[in-house]
This record gives sequence, structure tokens and C-alpha cells, in this order.
Amino acid sequence: MQVLSRTRYLRCTSPFKALTLKAQALKIQAFPFSAGKPLAIATGFALVAGLGGCSLVSDRSADYVSAPEGKAIELPAGADESRFRQVMPVRDINLANAGKLYPDGIPTPPDMTSEILDQNYVVEELDGRAWLLVNDVPGRLWPAVTAYMSDRRLGVAFDSPQLGLQQSELVNFSLRARELVQLEGEASASEPKVLIQVRIAPGVRRKSTEIQVRNIVVADQPEALLSWDTTLAPGSADLELQKRVLADMGEFLKAGEENKSFSRAASGMASKPLVKLISENEQASAIEMQLDYGRAWAEVSRALNEADMTVIDLNRSEGWFQVDYRSTDERESGWFSWFSDNEAPRHTHTVNVTRGEQKVQVSAETAVNYSGEQTPSTLLNRLFAYLY
Repeated sequence: MQVLSRTRYLRCTSPFKALTLKAQALKIQAFPFSAGKPLAIATGFALVAGLGGCSLVSDRSADYVSAPEGKAIELPAGADESRFRQVMPVRDINLANAGKLYPDGIPTPPDMTSEILDQNYVVEELDGRAWLLVNDVPGRLWPAVTAYMSDRRLGVAFDSPQLGLQQSELVNFSLRARELVQLEGEASASEPKVLIQVRIAPGVRRKSTEIQVRNIVVADQPEALLSWDTTLAPGSADLELQKRVLADMGEFLKAGEENKSFSRAASGMASKPLVKLISENEQASAIEMQLDYGRAWAEVSRALNEADMTVIDLNRSEGWFQVDYRSTDERESGWFSWFSDNEAPRHTHTVNVTRGEQKVQVSAETAVNYSGEQTPSTLLNRLFAYLY
């Protein structure tokens, strides 16, 4: 029976041989050697044959941690770089984002599914502003939005791919466009002249796009592209109109997903990340967000929820969240957890959201009564993964 105890350190490469090995083990237990020498000898030969497809397992976790970085692939001289792209993009990782790498365990790889939004073509609203959130890059959405403007008889009088702006013709003289913006009756000289502007910009989250629309009343057809005023807040009626147009645009874009093209001109629009991780001495120290305070607060609140950090208390005016960021091991009470109720959440860290001149900074600190293993740096790393 000692032979069986040693097989726990072996890995079988053949499923059939593994089943054979298991069957032989049962035979040895059922029929001891004293029951008959021929049977014991035959069983022993079968056991040795089954071990032929097995090999010792080596610990390679340290190799993963200390593996050197490979050289980047270089294209031939004169090659058009725009014609080459990654078939399966690999997310970049720096030391600040990598977290802790223990030599006795393989680190968890980054969650690439975090780049996929739970909902696509959804209209979001915050502080009197609405936008259509799409899980795609602006370069692919620019031609699709142009097709939408044409299909709805809005037309595109002026556009700027670099600014991400498209401006329609006057909607008054198209029956379908009038229905979209709810202009009643037939066109007349006395009614207000209306046009639609569309703004396409990189979203807060990675590889996402936010599309905004606004209706503008003008005296006559403009002779140039009007500037987009980010401080202009629409009234309730205008906001409802914008949400209706965005929902209609979302249905159109969703229906044409398989026919997407790409605009090189639109790919040149500003794509600077709106969320950035700041590190000091290879440790995450803060998260910088190029957003207004209301939007930044909402994004941090969403990220905390998606990262399963229980919010104990919060104060938006003072700018802080009190959260429970204990590890799974810290939450469990050992063997006695089977006989006790789940422990109530407790305040272990505080996430601070601080206003700046043109940006918002997110930082973290440990609560006074917490002495566990989770640090503010690891909290910021995890929060950043859900913010961007």
C-alpha cells in the first residue's frame, strides 16, 4: 500500500492511464497481497505500466515572477505601420499596477474582460447632461454616426474629426428630421430654426466612446462649425430631446455593428486618457481624473461597487468614502465561520476625492483601527483597474 501514497506526487499525461491507475489501486485495496501472489504480481506490472505516462511536477511559479521581458517586434524599414495591428492585444502592466508578486504563488493575470462594458449603447445621465456610452473606439464610430445623420435626413453641413464634432443642416426643411426633434406642423418662416450638433469623444473607461448631442436654435444657417460649449447646461425639455435622439442613435449603431468602417481622420482626435495612475517609488499614490467633480464622484462610486468594496459611509460634499477593503482571508474566521453568521462590514480604508482646478485627485488612507495586509497602494491599483 505504500506505492499508492507516492502516486499523489505524480501527474498523469494520459486520461486513460489515469483511470487504469485508479482501477489498479482499487484492486490492490480489495485483494491484499496475501490473497494470491500471481494476482499481486500482475497488478504490480499493470501499475508500473500505468506510471509510464506520468511525470514529476516541477514548481514553475518562481519562473513566472522572474521571467525577463522579451524584445519588441520591429517592422521592416519602409513598412506602413498603419497596416499592422495586434491580433490579440496584451494589456500593458507597470510595477505600480502589478501589485504584489509572491514567489510561492502565480499572480492573477489582469482581467481583460474588464474592458468589456456590461451594457453597450446605453444612455447615461448625470448632473443635467446625457451621453451615449459605446464600447468601441471613436475612429470606428465616426463613419457610423455620419451614416446616422444621413439616414435621419439631418445631413452634415460641417464637421471636424480632430475635434470630434459633426454639425447638421437646418432640420426645419426635412420631414423626417422634424419628427426626430419634434417640430410640429410644416416648415414656416416664423418658426425657430434648429440644427443638431454631435460630439464624439473617448470615454472615461478604456476603449469606450461617449457621444453627446445638442439642439441649437439659430437665426439662419451658420457658415461655419459652431464651438461646443462644455459649460452649457440644457433645460429639461432639451435634455429629454437629447436623450431621445441618443437612444435612437444607439439603436441605429447597434443594428449596423457588422458594417462598421474605420476613419483615420477621426483616429487623430484627442485620445489622452481621462484617468491616470500616479506612482511614487513604484507604489501607487493617487489617481488623477480629468473630469469635473460630479462626474469623477460618480465614476469612483461605480468603480467601488464593481470592485466589491463595501461602502460603509460617504460624504460627497466633503469628498470621502469609508470602505471595507479586507482580503478574503481577513473576512473569514477560520473553521468556526461555518457555525457563525457573516461578519458585518467594518471601516478599514478611506477613499478621498479631492477637487482641483481642472482635475480631480483620488487618494486612499488606512483607518486607525485597521492593521491588516491591504495597503492604500493595493486599493488604488484595484480601483484604477475598474475606473479605466
